[in-house]
Amino acid sequence: MAAHGELDTYQAKRRFGATPEPKGRKAPARRAGPGSAGLRYLIQRHAATRLHYDFRIEHDGVLKSWAVTKAPSRDPAVKRLAVEVEDHPLDYGDFEGTIPSGNYGAGTVQLWDAGTWTPQDTDLDAAFEKGVIKLDLDGQRLKGGWALVRLKSDRGKPSKRPNWLLLKERDAYAVDGEGDALTEIDASVTTGRSLAEIAAGDAQWTSSRPVARKGPARPRPSKVETSTARKPPAFLPLQFAKVVDRPPPGGGWVHEIKFDGYRIQIAVGGGQATLRTRNGLDWTEKFPALARQAAAWPDAVLDGELCALNAEVAPDFSALQAAIATGAADGLVYFAFDLLREGAEDLRPLPLSHRKARLQAYCDRVGARGPNLRYVDHFAASGEAVLLSACRMNLEGVISKRLDAPYRAGRSTFWLKSKCRGRDEVVIGGWSTEGGSRLRSLLVGVQGRGGLRYMGRVGTGFSAAAAEVLLPALKAAAAKASPFVGDNAPEGGRDIHWLKPVLVAEIEHAGLTDGGAVRQAAFKALRDDKPAAEVTAEPQPPASSPAAAGAPASRSGGGKTIVAGVTLSHPDKPLWPAHDGRPPVTKADLALYYENAAERLLAHVADRPLSIVRAPDGIEGERFFQRHAMPGHNPRLKLIDVKERKPYVAVSDVGGLVALAQAGGLELHPWGCKAGDPETPEQITFDLDPDEGLDFDDVVAAAWLLKPRLEALGLTPFVKTTGGKGLHVVTPIRADGRSRVGWDEARAFAKAASEAAKADHPDRFTTTLSKKARGGKIFIDWLRNGRMATAVAPWSPRARPGAPLALPLDWSAVTPGLKPADFHLGRATELLAAADPWADFRRAAASLRPALRGLAP
Repeated sequence: MAAHGELDTYQAKRRFGATPEPKGRKAPARRAGPGSAGLRYLIQRHAATRLHYDFRIEHDGVLKSWAVTKAPSRDPAVKRLAVEVEDHPLDYGDFEGTIPSGNYGAGTVQLWDAGTWTPQDTDLDAAFEKGVIKLDLDGQRLKGGWALVRLKSDRGKPSKRPNWLLLKERDAYAVDGEGDALTEIDASVTTGRSLAEIAAGDAQWTSSRPVARKGPARPRPSKVETSTARKPPAFLPLQFAKVVDRPPPGGGWVHEIKFDGYRIQIAVGGGQATLRTRNGLDWTEKFPALARQAAAWPDAVLDGELCALNAEVAPDFSALQAAIATGAADGLVYFAFDLLREGAEDLRPLPLSHRKARLQAYCDRVGARGPNLRYVDHFAASGEAVLLSACRMNLEGVISKRLDAPYRAGRSTFWLKSKCRGRDEVVIGGWSTEGGSRLRSLLVGVQGRGGLRYMGRVGTGFSAAAAEVLLPALKAAAAKASPFVGDNAPEGGRDIHWLKPVLVAEIEHAGLTDGGAVRQAAFKALRDDKPAAEVTAEPQPPASSPAAAGAPASRSGGGKTIVAGVTLSHPDKPLWPAHDGRPPVTKADLALYYENAAERLLAHVADRPLSIVRAPDGIEGERFFQRHAMPGHNPRLKLIDVKERKPYVAVSDVGGLVALAQAGGLELHPWGCKAGDPETPEQITFDLDPDEGLDFDDVVAAAWLLKPRLEALGLTPFVKTTGGKGLHVVTPIRADGRSRVGWDEARAFAKAASEAAKADHPDRFTTTLSKKARGGKIFIDWLRNGRMATAVAPWSPRARPGAPLALPLDWSAVTPGLKPADFHLGRATELLAAADPWADFRRAAASLRPALRGLAP
């Protein structure tokens, strides 16, 4: 690493009379910390001899700099070579332009990303010296945790131009499967210009006199700029999403907010724009302001949703229809989520990751040409978490998309739709009146093989404004006979008016009744963008949110029991028989418990390899451990590669937990590792297992002897029942930066701490596994801390009579007279209603390294 804050090398390489680059000088050093604005971070895309990316971070008054071979990737599996180069002045972070031929670094420079960064390590100088720099980036394109790791030569010494690796840490901003997609983004974050546009223009920042170009190597013009289209391209058939219960778990998926508007394809070419509906109808004249703006965009075909925003800046379909009806459509916003063509290039065969990167660059370039275009970003976090956030914001739902999939017309499993509310289209087959004229309800259905299948009545949602649009449409579609077919077709009467099955209504509902009719249905709007012939799917129940404790499992119209979007077979099957006067615990009871306890359980099991005690026929039937996936495993489960013969089963969301209940998974035993990182332990578990004949009060007393010993080592111990005859004392440890330890170190600490406790209290403890050697003592089982070792999870049920729970406790509850058998599934509602004693478990993590030194002989 160059000497701190030195610019001599930078200045010696440049002739500032011939290059617009700033000469600059070292600035006062700043430190990032709590409450500060952060240090400067930026990436400049540099088309020199070879296209590369200059990654720069502020430190000690200069920009520390690395030349990165390709665009950074948000995929944690992708590592980029980053060659350390000379320090640059802070002023260089504003430079965008062309370095003339004959000068050092000749070529075009584009400001590709900009923002701030904060170090994860308190001693940043030591991190530079060590060669491991952990960064939290807050840029426009890159966010979250990143790391720069220096490589070494074969002799173990840094080279003259040290090579580093730039990699994404796994967090909410990681995008599994993204690969090289960001290389497709060719647009400045400050001006929106492509490299070719910058090469044809002037530098954005100059520190000296203007310079004449002498013909440096210029980037090739983009396909957009070379398009010679005379008119907009023809309509391209759209891709649609399949409705599912919940978003898919695992990597390779990203999740977009589902917008409540009209699906519109915009085709641009020859200085014109055409706006078409999902079926190819030309609606350009309905939206003249957007059409005028789009006519100035580069030639392309975009897929998106046209929306009206309400006072809360959320899409509002009713406001959209009102804007169209009144001719006030100038303020509508087009949310673009896919790019099907750019210039003359058909992008549909490309994976979604590349199409989205091209779309982002396209929107960045044209954003200043009109306020009505917005890029739809995606979220790589858990789909369950994205859906929950969308539902809390009263949005419609989430569209989950495979990153590696091409664009394919029609409905496919590459796009999946999860809804917050029961929001569906139905065909209106009739309407009822009250008093001969007032609209009372709509009779609705969906298209079937023999005609319109009846799905019940819609009886609310008829505001004055809605009725003003709806009533004329109903009267215009009047018919003499009922369009409904089937045994449940409604009968006519004096107040029933039949319609031709041509009107499509969007309704909001609460699922289906046992008879298959929509429940609590409310009219939202007419959908004149969708033909009635396409309304063939039954209304789907909304994605289930965590139910109130003790709420019954939902049942679909077919009588199926569904919990968290997972259909249960044999929901009434007893898994635990009646015990001590309590009724049996059924599969549905277990599924509901997993749903209600999901937030607390997932904090300890999500994205960690699991060993599962399964008892498909209950605890009185066959029981077995499952670690690996079996043929036909539920897609709600995920797999984690632990570099063994087969990957381990894991869960990432509430749907995965309920899928385990469906399979008879009664106990959950996770590795004690960091989520998403099987090679890094993040807790130490001491299992206090009493010899036969000892009272549980002896275990309580033993836990209180172990607690101060761990605290004296700088650790914070937590305690839980095991659902059996012992207690677990568990201490969280830090699993990042220099505090990280490996499995061998974790296991060595657990053994040393156990041996020390035995030495202090030889009459109380033993560390010998053999039961014969215990002699009325409590065995401190430290063997649960090796790689592949497990311990029962907090809040996990146990496959034992009475359905006991491994319950986290506050230390104040660990007193003589404590009875673990009192904590069972029958009391789940009460136990979950109380404050979580382990709510601060992860925040209490401390480095194990000082504790290891404290136990050293």
